[in-house]
Amino acid sequence: MVHLRIVAPPDAAAKALELLEASDSVSSVIYLPGAANKPKGDVIMCDVAREDTSVILSDLRELDIPKHGSIALEVIDSELSEASTRAEQAAGGLPSDAVVWEEVEARTSEDTELSFSFVAFMVLSMLIAMAGIMLDQTILIIGAMVVGPEFGPIAGFCVAAVQRRGDLARRSVLALAVGFPVGIATTFVVALAIKQVGLTPDTFEDGARSFTAFISHPDFFSVFVAFIAGTAGVLSLTSAKSAALVGVVISVTTIPAAANVGVAAAYGDWDECAGALAQLGLNLGTIGLAGALTLYLQRMLYVRRRKRHLLDPARAAAGLPLGRSARGTLTLDTREIEAARRRKPPG
Repeated sequence: MVHLRIVAPPDAAAKALELLEASDSVSSVIYLPGAANKPKGDVIMCDVAREDTSVILSDLRELDIPKHGSIALEVIDSELSEASTRAEQAAGGLPSDAVVWEEVEARTSEDTELSFSFVAFMVLSMLIAMAGIMLDQTILIIGAMVVGPEFGPIAGFCVAAVQRRGDLARRSVLALAVGFPVGIATTFVVALAIKQVGLTPDTFEDGARSFTAFISHPDFFSVFVAFIAGTAGVLSLTSAKSAALVGVVISVTTIPAAANVGVAAAYGDWDECAGALAQLGLNLGTIGLAGALTLYLQRMLYVRRRKRHLLDPARAAAGLPLGRSARGTLTLDTREIEAARRRKPPG
C-alpha cells in the first residue's frame, strides 16, 4: 500500500474526498477540514493499493490539486488491515510488479542532477577501477562498479525517452557528458603520474591481465550482459525490489571501461584505448536500449489500466468525465469503451 497526504482548497478537497471514498482500491480515508495552514486548505490522508496509485494520482491531477496544494507519497512497509487487503484485491495484479510512475520520476530526477557529488563519485569510482586494472584485481573492479553513479542518468534518459520529457533527457545526457570525460581525464592524469614516478606494477607492464582483460575486449557476451543488466536495472527501479539494483551495477563495465580509456591513453596503448572506448559505447547504448524497451512495455500496461480506470464510477463521483481525461490527454473510442465494459477486472 501507498499512503497519500493531500492538501487542497476546500472545493478541490471535497471532490478528491468523493473520488477516494468511491474508489474500491482506496482505504483508511481521513478528512481534516481546515487543518492546513500553508497553503490554506483541507488535509486528506488515505492508503491506496500500489497497483492503482498512479491512476488515482492522475485523477487528483485532473482536479488540479498539485497546482493549488500538494500530494505526498509514502510507501507503507507493513499494514494490518482487512480493509487494505480488500483494496489490494480490488486493484488487481501484484503489488511487487506495480509501477508508481510518480515515484520513478522522483527517483530519476534526483539521480540525474549534475552535482559535485555525482562528478566526485564518477572520478573516485574510475580511480578505484584504475587500481584494479593495474593490479589485475577483480575485487577492485567490482568495487568501482558499486561506487559508480552512472546508472541513475542512464535510467533517467530511459524514462525521458518513454515519457517524452525533454528536460529530463537533457539533464541525463549532461550528467553523463560531463561525468565520464571528467573521470577519464582525471584517471589519465593520475595514471600518467604513476607512470612518471615509476610506481607502475610489474604485472601491468608485462601485460599479464588475465582477470581484467575483458574490460577492453567487447564481444557478444558484453552486449548480452549489458542488455540483461539494463532490463534488470529498470525493473528494480520501477518495482518494490530495488535491492536488486546493487547486483545490476556489479554486472556492467561502464566505469571500468571508461577508466581503462584513461589508463591506456596514459601508457600510449591506443589499441587498448580503442577497445575500452568500444566497450563503453556498447554498454551505454545497450543498457539504454534495454531500459527504454522495458519501460515502454511497462508504460503500455499502465495505459491499459488507466484506460480501464477512466470508466470507474468513482470518477463521476468526483465530477470527472467518464471515458476520457479532463485534460484530453487520454480518450477512449467507442470500441475501447465497449471492450473495457466487457472486460472483467484483473485478478
